[in-house]
Amino acid sequence: VLIAIGRDACTRNIGLQTIGVKINEKNGKVPVNDEEQTNVPYVYAIGDILDGKLELTPVAIQAGRLLAQRLYGGSSRKCDYINVPTTVFTPLEYGSCGYPEERAIDEYGTQNLEVYHTLFWPLEWTVPGRDNNTCYAKIICNKQDNNRVIGLHVLGPNAGEVTQGFAAAIKCGLTKELLDETIGIHPTCAEVFTTMDITKSSGQDITQKGC
Repeated sequence: VLIAIGRDACTRNIGLQTIGVKINEKNGKVPVNDEEQTNVPYVYAIGDILDGKLELTPVAIQAGRLLAQRLYGGSSRKCDYINVPTTVFTPLEYGSCGYPEERAIDEYGTQNLEVYHTLFWPLEWTVPGRDNNTCYAKIICNKQDNNRVIGLHVLGPNAGEVTQGFAAAIKCGLTKELLDETIGIHPTCAEVFTTMDITKSSGQDITQKGC
């Protein structure tokens, strides 16, 4: 049995109270604004210690780099904490970038979103005859912004590799129309994002009969 318990924020005994830096008393994490600035103007925080942000090393590295550039290099670029590609490396990988559906609804409203989804059957599963309705792909589109993709989710082989590639496209403003115009590489798992045509709101069956 593997228990993943996460990380503890050990901030209560490092003197933050002496200089007046506030922490979230429930979890010990540090609230910051969109420039990683705490309630004390000359104190900044980055990485896993941030309240409400992702506990991912590449995110901390990127935030630290951008903070240094803002403080000492005249830059104004801020870290994007939304369009972060990440993967759970379980035997069947799960990858995501952007908003989860529930948070997208809270942010934009159900009426302003269109969610496309499908089950799919990887080619390498056909010979061993593995279940052809286990892998899943979904995109969340903002109808008020040219159907821009604001969330991408995939459950299947090599989901990390798939998600990393699409993350760059999402940063560039990927839309559903652009996905539809993209020629897929057959037979790949990533191809499924170029052929989606069933919306969740339609209630249509997404089960697959073959690869």
